[in-house]
Amino acid sequence: MVFLKLGEWLLGHSCYKVGRKIKNLGKLFFNPNPSFFRSSSSSQLLVSSFPSVSKLYYNVLESKKSETCDTVVLCDIFGSLLRSHSMFPFFMLVAFEGGSILRALLLLLSCPILFVLDQTLGLKVMVFITFCGLKLRDMESVGRAVLPKFYLENLNLQAYEVVASSRRKVVFTSAPRVLVEWFLKEYLSVDDVVGTELHSFKGYFTGFVQGSSSSGLLVKQKALKEYFGDHKRADMGLGTTSLSDHLFLSLCKEAYVVTKEDLKNRAATVMPREKYPKPLIFHDGRLAFLPTPFATLCMFLWIPLGFPLAIFRILVGILLPYKISPILGQWSGLNIRIKGHHPHKNSKNNQRKGVLYVCNHRTLLDPVFLCITLGQSLTAVTYSLSKMSELIAPIKTVRLTRDRKKDGESMQRLLSEGDLVVCPEGTTCREPYLLRFSSLFAELADEIVPVAMNTNVTMFYGTTASGLKCLDPIIFLMNPRPCYVVEFLDRVPREMTCDGGGKPSCEVANYIQKGLAGALGFECTNFTRRDKYMVLAGNEGVVNDCKKKS
Repeated sequence: MVFLKLGEWLLGHSCYKVGRKIKNLGKLFFNPNPSFFRSSSSSQLLVSSFPSVSKLYYNVLESKKSETCDTVVLCDIFGSLLRSHSMFPFFMLVAFEGGSILRALLLLLSCPILFVLDQTLGLKVMVFITFCGLKLRDMESVGRAVLPKFYLENLNLQAYEVVASSRRKVVFTSAPRVLVEWFLKEYLSVDDVVGTELHSFKGYFTGFVQGSSSSGLLVKQKALKEYFGDHKRADMGLGTTSLSDHLFLSLCKEAYVVTKEDLKNRAATVMPREKYPKPLIFHDGRLAFLPTPFATLCMFLWIPLGFPLAIFRILVGILLPYKISPILGQWSGLNIRIKGHHPHKNSKNNQRKGVLYVCNHRTLLDPVFLCITLGQSLTAVTYSLSKMSELIAPIKTVRLTRDRKKDGESMQRLLSEGDLVVCPEGTTCREPYLLRFSSLFAELADEIVPVAMNTNVTMFYGTTASGLKCLDPIIFLMNPRPCYVVEFLDRVPREMTCDGGGKPSCEVANYIQKGLAGALGFECTNFTRRDKYMVLAGNEGVVNDCKKKS
């Protein structure tokens, strides 16, 4: 209200431009896509004289000649290839995931200042806060492991189909090139990305832009002329309805724009998962939501409440019996759903071995929630576990060595002592895919119960490939209403086991993997733990204790 009154007073005293901005500041955090965070190319929207991209999109679908199209497509990514005009969420992702929570907080607190500044200066301030002192390798990691998920979820289907139908693709953007280049080249097969360059020194960003223009930011129409020369024009351009984009598109032989009406038609512009250019199997980062200003503000307001709540939930799981802890957990907002029937131990096998529970791996807490649903304590074997997670675990945990012979002997001994739970994927996977199952477990038991695990979070992911493993359980339980779904499948028939049916261990592992995938609606893959860490962290996932990965 203070901002609204101040704005009205300034408007009444002829300070129109400043007054208008300050008056609107009161509505800032309640607008999920505020216009002042748009790329500079998206300001000054006007009625376009160019046809809508939707017309070209339907022509592309009808012609079915995407493989033979020679068109060169040039466009900005924000507001055209992406449905969002706002750069702020993607800067926030870099600040939070690549920098620190303090850097992210500083960027959020700068929102009122950014609102008063013009587009060019506001973008330079965001660049400085986000990138000053940031390591180049950290930005590379965020660009490879974090940003693609949010870009894919924000892709404009119509613009993507048009871009994909061209043989040569060049993107001009006022955003920092490092913010978009890896995604554009890796997922959209863009040939070249021309964007704002950032200054760096000895492996660190300085936070300043460098370029030939007076502002240092990329001027797209000027960059287009320099790229193609004075005597050559691009075959086709794609952009937004902004004035700067019109100047840019006027230099192309043919031009199309993405209009507000196009973006309002979510059924036609939202990219379904099955149409992603590449499957999104692995991604990293803690944030499970697109950090718009309002969503980020909610997150920072929740953290002081969420951390003690997570500690409370952990203490409930450690100190209280299994019959009581689920009740208090539900009162605190933790939702546990149980499907299927609890398995009963085969009396014929009572004297020999325990039951082997085989789970897909969503978080480190999979064995804990299995114990809670069963109402009994199990022993969990894991390939890597931090000291912190081992300390707070309410169940017995045993580390495996990745030596097949030693691990087999260890699991045989544990099965002779009681029931055992194992996650044969060897690492967690957030998306609806199952990684390849290790077949070792299939050689050790003939009483196997598959258990399908699934989770749902709204704020934080409880797994990481590049962060601190010891924080995973706490961060998962910091979600306002985390949900765990535990589904018991039928016991594996004896004739489908190695001992009872003489089946090869790999065949048994594949049989169980397919059963779990069918129950969850997931897709089976042949990817392994090594593949995951090579994609997300550039290593094989073997690190020291303080940073052991899930």
